[in-house]
Amino acid sequence: MQRHEVPTHLNIEDKAFAGLTMRQLMVVIIGLSVAYAAVSGMHLPIPVRLATGAFVLAATATFSLWQPGGRSLEDWAFVLLRYVAVPRVVVWRVRHAYINDPEPAARFEVVLPAESKQARRNR
Repeated sequence: MQRHEVPTHLNIEDKAFAGLTMRQLMVVIIGLSVAYAAVSGMHLPIPVRLATGAFVLAATATFSLWQPGGRSLEDWAFVLLRYVAVPRVVVWRVRHAYINDPEPAARFEVVLPAESKQARRNR
């Protein structure tokens, strides 16, 4: 008799090393590299270099481990960029009635305030 295992954790990322996912591990590796470069590569006094390295390490830990709402900070950055890019003011109005309108939903249109009258006529 053959046994088949049913996967139960489908929405959970696999852990790669030390309880970190691959994304978190790559962020930690990049952060450690940047912190090392900040400490060893700058020609500043040692306390300033150490403070810069500590700041980079703290930012790396925050960026890789903190997941507000169960999402990574990269996801939240894309959400913020989308929010900034999409216009937030629209006008909902009834289009001119056409006799042979194939779709009843086509009676309505959304007009953006920045859209010119000439662009609306050309549609």
